Amino acid sequence: MALPLIALKSRPVEIVINDHSIRYIELKNGQDSLPLKWGERFLPPGIVKEGKIIDQETLKIILEECIDVWKIKRRKVRFLVPDPFVTIRKVPIPADVEIDEIEGYLYLEIGESVHLPFEDPVFDYIVLPQQEEKREILLFAAHREHILGYSELFSSVKLSPEAADMSSLALYRLYHQFAKKPGNENLFIIQYDLDLVTMSIFENEIPFFTRHHQLSFDHKQWNTQVGRSGFQQFTFIGDETQFMEQFEEVTKEINMMIDFYQFSLNQGKNELSKILLIGDHPLLKRIIVELQSRLEIPVNMLHNNDIPTVKNKPLPASHYLALGLALKEV
Repeated sequence: MALPLIALKSRPVEIVINDHSIRYIELKNGQDSLPLKWGERFLPPGIVKEGKIIDQETLKIILEECIDVWKIKRRKVRFLVPDPFVTIRKVPIPADVEIDEIEGYLYLEIGESVHLPFEDPVFDYIVLPQQEEKREILLFAAHREHILGYSELFSSVKLSPEAADMSSLALYRLYHQFAKKPGNENLFIIQYDLDLVTMSIFENEIPFFTRHHQLSFDHKQWNTQVGRSGFQQFTFIGDETQFMEQFEEVTKEINMMIDFYQFSLNQGKNELSKILLIGDHPLLKRIIVELQSRLEIPVNMLHNNDIPTVKNKPLPASHYLALGLALKEV
């Protein structure tokens, strides 16, 4: 989802902001897609909440400190639209609407025959292969207010916003780049983070739909310290029962999404090939074991030895999403 901004010559950096951190990554110059540098700064609670910037001034101060430490002054930046403010859906298009008329058609119909969960969207689309008399597009829409909020934040610290993207597209891009056997398959991507689970289904490389499940996150249930890698590490010290109840809720959502895709939409004729689990949750290794024991579909993860970097320094799993963003149009 590109923003109409002037392109500069320097290679952009990628910045991912969520409720608890600011992360960045920079690729080596050239076309080899090798991560060169990356960094992370954790955020105090309440500055960003469910993707919405609550305390703009404090976030700006912290971001300025990050820019100095990471030495990325006056660079182009690409960023992600927070998952709660994006949607993907198939939209039927009348047969008499020509390809070059689709954008104008959408401007007229959004809010009328095409309904979105928010007003004043920024949108993009791709035309799907026509099936008999049926014409459809895949519509990507995001809440304009929140895109502008992040764009204005970066501009205020003298970074140049170049493009906004969706996390599901960034993760599929990462998977397609580094998975050993990507191809025509029906892939279920589960992005399991500290405070949000995003579930996306890709059908033959096309994003089919996405769903979000917000997690309650209590800092008091986690012990944090800076590890030998220089990144902050979380150790769970909270109520085990509460964690498992939360996990069971997520598992229920996952099963509902699988059933909806395989049976409600496809009447059992189209199955999911595999599940890719990815995210920044500190208990991700435990989560994959639990999911593998509950689901019949194979559950896989990307590992840092699958992802080459400059000097072969392991890339933290927390930065996989930023890397997927960096691979945009590489």
